[in-house]
Amino acid sequence: MAPKVDKVVSDRVLPEAVDVAIVGGGIIGVAAALTLAERGISVALFEKGIVAGEQSGRNWGWCREQLRSLPEVPLAMRSMALWRGMAERIGEDAGFRQTGMMVVSKDREEVARWQQWLDDTAHYGMEGGLLSAQETRAMLPETSEDWIGAIHSPVDGWAEPATAAPAMARAAQRKGALIFQNCALRGWERSGGAISHVVTEKGRVRCSRVLVAGGAWSSLLLRNQGLKFAQSGVYATAFRTEAGPEVFAGGVGSPFFSYRRRADGGYTIGLRGRGRVELTPAGLMSARAMLPLFLSRRGDLTLRIGRSFFDGPFALHRWKLSRPSPFERHRRYDPAPDAAIVRDGIAAFRAAYPVLGELGVAESWGGLIDATPDMVPAIAPVAGEPGCVLASGFSGHGFALGPAAGELAADLLTGTAPQVDPAPFALSRFAEGRAHAIHRWV
Repeated sequence: MAPKVDKVVSDRVLPEAVDVAIVGGGIIGVAAALTLAERGISVALFEKGIVAGEQSGRNWGWCREQLRSLPEVPLAMRSMALWRGMAERIGEDAGFRQTGMMVVSKDREEVARWQQWLDDTAHYGMEGGLLSAQETRAMLPETSEDWIGAIHSPVDGWAEPATAAPAMARAAQRKGALIFQNCALRGWERSGGAISHVVTEKGRVRCSRVLVAGGAWSSLLLRNQGLKFAQSGVYATAFRTEAGPEVFAGGVGSPFFSYRRRADGGYTIGLRGRGRVELTPAGLMSARAMLPLFLSRRGDLTLRIGRSFFDGPFALHRWKLSRPSPFERHRRYDPAPDAAIVRDGIAAFRAAYPVLGELGVAESWGGLIDATPDMVPAIAPVAGEPGCVLASGFSGHGFALGPAAGELAADLLTGTAPQVDPAPFALSRFAEGRAHAIHRWV
């Protein structure tokens, strides 16, 4: 069952025209709408279901700059700065807490990789570093595990997925953005070689710029417009526990499972790297591009043919803009959780923290994480479609990177000098053979 997210009240009347139309009410699209509205740009966001209804409302909630892939580090640092100031910026609590986050290990080779990452990123001046076995034990006194060390950041933290994007969306509305939920954007029309209108299930809106921030649905929308984006998806499972004693105020990643404290006194838990990939027509079309990623994670992922082969974001749908699209059939894509992951995860969590031995599972859910071939997002203009910017493929990092990713997308849409160099996120890198090396720091 999908987690419940905070409510956003939709605007009622479609405008005749806006400067920018945004596809997708996840945290990327919402952050872009907020940024654009603050700059006085007229913007309408169209979400086929509800704001944060899919991955932005069901992720782990980690907000970190530590252990990001090297191309993402500047974006992560900018995003963390925005997270820390979010409540003041939007005038309400976005659920962010700066609690510190850490990853623990019993593997000396893994600790050596962390040291290499620290060396490679030392010029950024980020806070935190390696902890000894004794320092790790002092920070996690309730654990039964004998960790040889950890990498820790005191300035990282977490936010509640159920709260964050909806709070930002309401703030965007107060600043002038229009948000339409249960209103799928089917595509756009062109005039004179440029975007002229977006077509939604409730009518057409004149605009000249479009941001595609549809998460796992982005490649499907682009493909129907005659545009290509190599994208795959991993089905994942997470769960939350009942309220229990605090063993750490932040989040801890370990070799088998990761957890973080919640505002309600429980813990959100997921298994590290575990997930399922389903064979789909769109996936087979991009199989060559995705092969290095699947090979790097072949020990963690299971492969099968499921219902998504015929229906869902990676099936080969085609539709006319005058007719209902697949987005209207899937208002809130809600994959079932994997019961084995929940069972194994809660057992491992209880064993690692005996003080929580009676803690029960309160809720579990599934999700679909969209990924690029190199696990670095595409935040870039779409070649061959003037006025169209893509911000998708966040590979499980979108929630943490969301505020800065939305800001960068807004910069690209308006020609504003960006706070972060967009070059590492160019969509053209895949066609030109410049994909980033796949790094796994944990």
